[in-house]
Amino acid sequence: MAPPRAPLELPTEHPEGYDEFIESLTTFATERGIQLDLQARVNGKHIDLFKLWKVVSIRGGYDAVSQEKLAWRKVGTEFNLGTTNAAAYAFALKTVYYKNLAAYEIKSLHKREPPPREILEDLTAKGGDLLHRTVENFRPPAAGRPSLSNGQDSDGSGAEESKTPKEDKMDVDEPGSGGARTSRGLRQAPPQRVLFQPDVSSSRQVRHSSSNLQSSPQPASATANLHPNSTNSHSMSLSFSSYEPRPQMPLTLRGVITPGNNPGLFKERQRIAREAKARVKPPVEIKGMMKPGAGFDGPNIYVKTLQGLRSPISAEQDYALHHLVKISHERGDKYKFDAFPNLAESLVEYVLGVSSLFYDVKWEVSYSEDATGDINVLDGVNGTPDILQRLKCLKRIDTQDELQSEESALRLTKIHEAGLTIRNLSLLEDNAAYLTSLPQLRDFLTIALNLPNSPLITELKHYALEIAEQVTRAWSMDVEDPLYRSLLNWVDQGVDRGGILTALRAISRISMNLDESNLLHGVPISVIGRICEWLLLEDEELIHACLDFLYQFTAVPNNVGILLANSNIIPIPSLLSQLTRLLQYNAQESFTKQLIAPTIPPTAASEIPAVPYDLLEQLLKFDEPDRSNHWLKAVFEEDAQSEITQIAIWQAYQTRFSEYTTQQTPLLPAAEFIKNVSAIFPGANAQVVNGPHNKFIIKGIRQRHAPMDLKGRIYTPCLWTLPGEKACGRFFLRPKQLFDHIATTHLGIPQNKDGSWNLTSTSLSAPPGQLLDCHWAGCRRFSRPPFYSKPTPFSIGMHVKTHLPDVSEKASLRRLHNRTPATQTVLTTTPHLSGGTQKFQNTPDSDVPEGRGAQYSYQIWHNTITDERGKAAGLPLTAVLVLRNLARNIPKASMALKEAAAERLEHGMEVDGEVQEGWTEKLFSPLKMRFAFVMAHNRVLAEHVADLMAWVDRGWGE
Repeated sequence: MAPPRAPLELPTEHPEGYDEFIESLTTFATERGIQLDLQARVNGKHIDLFKLWKVVSIRGGYDAVSQEKLAWRKVGTEFNLGTTNAAAYAFALKTVYYKNLAAYEIKSLHKREPPPREILEDLTAKGGDLLHRTVENFRPPAAGRPSLSNGQDSDGSGAEESKTPKEDKMDVDEPGSGGARTSRGLRQAPPQRVLFQPDVSSSRQVRHSSSNLQSSPQPASATANLHPNSTNSHSMSLSFSSYEPRPQMPLTLRGVITPGNNPGLFKERQRIAREAKARVKPPVEIKGMMKPGAGFDGPNIYVKTLQGLRSPISAEQDYALHHLVKISHERGDKYKFDAFPNLAESLVEYVLGVSSLFYDVKWEVSYSEDATGDINVLDGVNGTPDILQRLKCLKRIDTQDELQSEESALRLTKIHEAGLTIRNLSLLEDNAAYLTSLPQLRDFLTIALNLPNSPLITELKHYALEIAEQVTRAWSMDVEDPLYRSLLNWVDQGVDRGGILTALRAISRISMNLDESNLLHGVPISVIGRICEWLLLEDEELIHACLDFLYQFTAVPNNVGILLANSNIIPIPSLLSQLTRLLQYNAQESFTKQLIAPTIPPTAASEIPAVPYDLLEQLLKFDEPDRSNHWLKAVFEEDAQSEITQIAIWQAYQTRFSEYTTQQTPLLPAAEFIKNVSAIFPGANAQVVNGPHNKFIIKGIRQRHAPMDLKGRIYTPCLWTLPGEKACGRFFLRPKQLFDHIATTHLGIPQNKDGSWNLTSTSLSAPPGQLLDCHWAGCRRFSRPPFYSKPTPFSIGMHVKTHLPDVSEKASLRRLHNRTPATQTVLTTTPHLSGGTQKFQNTPDSDVPEGRGAQYSYQIWHNTITDERGKAAGLPLTAVLVLRNLARNIPKASMALKEAAAERLEHGMEVDGEVQEGWTEKLFSPLKMRFAFVMAHNRVLAEHVADLMAWVDRGWGE
């Protein structure tokens, strides 16, 4: 069992460039298709590929190291592989480089293309000269081939295993020593090589199994002196002196019969050969006859399928239809009807046979102008306009959906294959254009869509609808067109979503490639009702098809008149509301912000703030240096850009605490106090500014605008400022304390014995010559128009509270209406998004000099889908176009209905119901606000909605 593998000796920190190198090497290995070994180990030690790359690159690369003697051993010393068995470790290290870095070196270091991996990584590390190795000039080393070289080349030069190993000096353990390993002795020196001496006495050589040396016919004295482990130079010289070359052996030759040495025998052999050849008769070739399969390859698969479809043989038809389905699916872009005459006609005639499965009829297509009027004859020149009447006259065959004969099932399969082929090929525009020229195709589509409801032909009906979707764009249809009536019937009575969806698309594409418009006359009102219901579904594909239909339907004023005339059946307000909802279908919310106020950097206070009495009492409870430390934190804060002179901060400290100094609590010496400043504020340090008069400062702190208590709470200053005077400047921790101070000191509101305020007092104290007013930072609220009024104690008290910080539970709600402190000129606003509208939540700053971040206004957008040009697209665009058609044509339709009613009355005819007026105002008035919202928040549809609102305003009074 192998010993457990030692844990990886990975460095805790990688050198610079390690991550980039490993990423590049990994990418190269992945592209080359080799397995990168980032955990390579030699002698149990992890080999760092980045370090190995650096060491070998400095020495010139793989080839340079391999050519240098013992170079790989020197590389191994960089990894502390050990000196025991250094040759094997060197070759193992070389193999690690060879497998992982050799090809990368050629690519990145030498800027060449490395050899293929078959002659590089897939082989061993023997050999060198990788830069010039190619498939043509490289021969892989033969396995097991011994090397005859004893040279001392580099340990990793490629001949490591094939060279004779050198004899390393090893410590010999004395027998019986305690540390000796008795089970493993020293390796003996290899036997001395002796030059081969041939046996001149006999041509047969004998191998003696009892000797390590091959026997040679040399003198006994010489043989006796040659010992396998002997290194005697005399014995070696004797071996060379007694060597004799082996005599050459004569070659065994066999004579060849030629006319020169034996003419008779040569002639006889020639005669026998001629007679034998004459007895073999060659095959007689008939000239002018073509062998099977030679000279003509036969028709290609396209011609074979065309001819097989025309063939009356059932097997040929099966072959043709099977391959036509495959070709139309895989190579439909190469298979065009105009290149294979009569292919489309044959396929249409074949699928017409589906009628014979349900009716007693076999359709025939006549291409003659004088076609007979038989019920089963279709006009292949002009089409069959009465095809629907003929279908009604056909006799139905009694069939069972559950049971089918083998013949009927096979025939229906062939018909499905023919229909699928037409469907696949019609997807190509050229083939669709060709099919539009076939009147019999139009008849087939009408027949297929009017076949009885049977699960056997549901698939064929879908093929017919998909074919109609491709070809109706080139056909013009009137109200009585059979195919048009059949498609409308599918929409009106269909229950299959796929069939309804395809039928709607086919109707919407009528005359798309023609100059005339698709008027969509004669649409049953029940179809419009179903479409209005489908708009309520969460089916984007079906809604899109319904909107396409409505867009073309509402583009005609007469069709809009049908909607107005049947307003008791069609819920037009609900339809308009649903169309308005679709204006924001899948809208994506986004924001844009605009700067309304720039960033205000913090500024230092003009003077060090006075410590309030309650805070001073807490500070006096501490001994030095804790007292000075808490005082520094209360009135100063860190600011890398600010500074204060050392004398100023020392004098402020002395002024504050000198009157409370005793022998037990003396002030700190100036040097120790300045030193403590840096201890309290790590970013502050004492400096000397050189100049005519050196200035001693402390860099990195600034005085606060309001002191901070021991719990980190900021005091609020009283900003009551009378004209021509400074602000009061007293600090209070709680808003109630500040309010009580203003009420008693500045307003003079009397206080009852129970501590409540006497709000019924009619006389308030005011400064001499001044009107009673709010003087919070120059507010003057009651003396400024249009708010001028004589304040009462209650009104001025409630007003003063708006200047104070709100710490109640409803503070967040009141901030929407509260006034900010007078020192703040602009509200700090943050966006509060709710319900898709723009709101702002005011968060006032209590101290502008402390700085304020930039303020932005946020605009919320609900943009809908766009195309590659950035224009409106999808359901929202189609919905706004339908609304625009209605807004534009409702006044025209209303006027037409009024004229028609007047005409009927003029002729003495009755009018169904009362002719209503003001349709535009009635239908669009509830939607104007929703239109305005879309126009304001949807930049994509803003232009279209503006056009819609213009049409609404234009038809408002009509």
